[in-house]
Amino acid sequence: MKEADLEEQYARFPKIKRSEVQKFVEWIHVQPHISKQFSEGEALHFFHACRYSMEVAKQVLDINLTARTHLDEFFVNLDSERPELRRAMKTISIVPLPGATPEGYRVIVAKLEDLNASNYNFADAMKLYCMIFDFWMYEDGIQPGHVIVIDLKGCALGHLARIGLLQMKKFLFYLQEAAAIRLIGFHFVNIVPFMDKIMALMNPFMKKELTSVLHMHNDINDFYKFVPREMLPKDYGGPGEETSLAKEIYYKKLLNNRKEMLEFETRHQVNEKLRPGKAKTVSDLFGIEGNFKKLDID
Repeated sequence: MKEADLEEQYARFPKIKRSEVQKFVEWIHVQPHISKQFSEGEALHFFHACRYSMEVAKQVLDINLTARTHLDEFFVNLDSERPELRRAMKTISIVPLPGATPEGYRVIVAKLEDLNASNYNFADAMKLYCMIFDFWMYEDGIQPGHVIVIDLKGCALGHLARIGLLQMKKFLFYLQEAAAIRLIGFHFVNIVPFMDKIMALMNPFMKKELTSVLHMHNDINDFYKFVPREMLPKDYGGPGEETSLAKEIYYKKLLNNRKEMLEFETRHQVNEKLRPGKAKTVSDLFGIEGNFKKLDID
């Protein structure tokens, strides 16, 4: 794992004062429950996602690390050699696309590879998704925004039946309250007839900020208005390598950096025994209703 160049990131985002980020890092390093190995580059992601607000960044960082500690099914045991993760790699394709939209937004696409619903496990799929996203961001650095694309081609009611309500609640909580990104778009392509059932599973846990960037596309040409055809894989009419092949780039990165990812896991958890005041639990997390992160762009 090679962390994105700090000087290059500060050059691309001149509004960010490095002295402020370094103050943020100093604050992180005196928190007894947070790892002293948390880097300036990692802190920069939170400072940027929180629109350069020190206080908001502190709150979101703590929520993020607390979530990673207690949401075991998504963030614990990040060993890419574990059988459940190897199975997930065969079941789904997760592809961070090269290049960016005209606005500078980076795009990640997820789709089913193995259509057999009995091989699909939502928690394992989301764990793999988060691992890929973390690795990508670590190497890619801060960006003007991120776009998430979910391809429903091949999705059946059998897949939906394997998604737990609490699992969905936990994942959407993390995405909205704790993820250190500026989420610009959340797109579904290849809509299925039971889309209403998928939305019924998601709607109770989506805030208006997320619904405002949610788009559903029956027509691929409509999708091209958001993500240009020129940066898409062949399976979406673009010139890029098919997702079934492109996914292997990041899957191999996870496998080749197995030790580093396990260290990443440790660095991004809290020690509740050392937390000032009362230790937090999973139930405490869902008592947090923050409007900390804004999804829009200056």
